[in-house]
Amino acid sequence: MNDFTDGKADSLNPRKGNYLFGAKLSKEELTNVPWHICCVMVPFLAYFAYVGGGELFILLLFMIVINIIYNYKPFRLKERPPFEILIQVGYVFTALFSIQLNNLEMLPWQTMLYLTLFAFQAHIAGEIMDIEPDKLVGKKTTAVLIGRKNAKFLMLFLLLFEAYILKFWFDDWVLSGFLAIFSLWLILDIFVFFKEKPYSVKQMKIFGIAINISAILSMIWVLYSGNLLHPNF
Repeated sequence: MNDFTDGKADSLNPRKGNYLFGAKLSKEELTNVPWHICCVMVPFLAYFAYVGGGELFILLLFMIVINIIYNYKPFRLKERPPFEILIQVGYVFTALFSIQLNNLEMLPWQTMLYLTLFAFQAHIAGEIMDIEPDKLVGKKTTAVLIGRKNAKFLMLFLLLFEAYILKFWFDDWVLSGFLAIFSLWLILDIFVFFKEKPYSVKQMKIFGIAINISAILSMIWVLYSGNLLHPNF
């Protein structure tokens, strides 16, 4: 859905057109994307509704609706700052889906808050990299609205808040330490290295690879430690 409704912006985005950051396709190539989505999704929607009952069906339907109001007019929240950031809470519903499907115990609210903040922060990082192509097509985002430097400050605030939650709510030195190091790098980015300058495509690819590697390592750590299941209060 995102590729289908952002074709114009993606066509002008130098970081698009690869497996790391997503496709760059023509309007003709994108024409049948919604039908392809339906063909893939409907069988799974029917299956999970069958095995999980009405509650799981409603949850899946809600996740689909979130995608629609994020991408399509008249809502198109992806161009209504700051709602395009707030609606990223939809990613957390994948965890709720797994809990419901597998009859698991609900995650602590502290964990859900951390995951939500992480989704916000990750989305802002993407907006910062896309300021120039978004401006070219008149796409409004929080990063476009407040500027690159202020968007980085917002991202830094979220990172520090996440590090605080991990350290003082979960006693997780590993993840909180990693986010603290990332925060230090972002401070150097803001005041020393890049400031208001955009990243080059090569730099964005290096960042993208590094973020994906760190994400995989963090998932391994979360599964191994189980820290996010046991808040201090």
